Amino acid sequence: MRMTSPSKIMLIACGSFSPPTPMHFRMFEIARDYFEQIGSASVVGGIISPVHDSYGKNGLVSATHRCNMIKIGLQSSDWIRLSEWETQQEEWTRTRLTLQYHQNCINSFLKDANSTNDQHIPSWIPEGLKKTASQVQLKLLCGADLLESFATPGLWKDEDIEAIVGQHGIVVISRAGSNAEQFIFNSDLLSRYRRNITIVTNWITNDVSSTLVRRLLNRGMSVKYLLDDYLIEYIKKHALYGTSNTKYIMPASTSGEMMSISPVSPIIDDDYVECRNELNTLNTLESMDETDFPRNTLNRVFCCGTENESKSSSKGTRGFLTHPGSAVKITTSTITSSSSSGTDSGIVSISQHIVDDKVVPKKLKLSAVQV
Repeated sequence: MRMTSPSKIMLIACGSFSPPTPMHFRMFEIARDYFEQIGSASVVGGIISPVHDSYGKNGLVSATHRCNMIKIGLQSSDWIRLSEWETQQEEWTRTRLTLQYHQNCINSFLKDANSTNDQHIPSWIPEGLKKTASQVQLKLLCGADLLESFATPGLWKDEDIEAIVGQHGIVVISRAGSNAEQFIFNSDLLSRYRRNITIVTNWITNDVSSTLVRRLLNRGMSVKYLLDDYLIEYIKKHALYGTSNTKYIMPASTSGEMMSISPVSPIIDDDYVECRNELNTLNTLESMDETDFPRNTLNRVFCCGTENESKSSSKGTRGFLTHPGSAVKITTSTITSSSSSGTDSGIVSISQHIVDDKVVPKKLKLSAVQV
């Protein structure tokens, strides 16, 4: 019996990649391992195709940033490449058309035996492809969630699904415990092209999504070990996903200066309302939280305290840190050295200022005022 050589395939993943996570890249490795183990096909290349800016999804930063982040994430890969074709179109392109374009490019490249158009070879075409294959089939690589989205009313056109599955084929990375087979069985359209659907089980669960990463970044929380360190550095450098929001004001080098902590709840005033309305119109992140407040409130310090208007307290001040209770605002005023030993309920702190290049001690009184 004559053994047939395995077919040649390329994998393409379409999506937002805002930001790209290790699982976006890991899917390619999982799929290639599967085909190599069963021997049904040889994976000769991988393509990541980020969506156009006009797609308008929540949390979608510019294509320039997304492409740069994908390049950073792919620095260690020798077979997965970025295609910027979608991002360079005039508007959003349907997945079906994206697959057709890339398949046509592959076919044209393989048919050009004399390499007359080498100067126009897309950067995502694998090197040496002509020497290893005479025909290559492009397949859509996706997660089980995309497969299940085929059943969402109005999201996909039936003719697009039929073209994607029937003409190209899809490779679905499914989690252990999920039932992609059942979903396919329940769909007459997918069942018709079942032979073109490859289900690969990912036995190592990874629930880190772009949505989760954006949420953590917007809240000022760490994403170390969830993203590549160079990718995190890029995000912070360009203030993406809310990383420009100031969570803490770090103390200066002078040891006598106090660190100010942002309030838990913002001051509801005209400036805050105006800033809040402006933030809500941006619609670049999934949601706004309690850390969105105007910058002019950042220098206020809040802590717990309760009202305690004793006779010894000066007018307009409250008791400070007597026990947990309502928030208070710390105000500062310069005091003389003689008043620092008085019975005022304020707290005395020492700061420094510079006069003629000399550090001069300066005493400040901190008073707790109910807000």
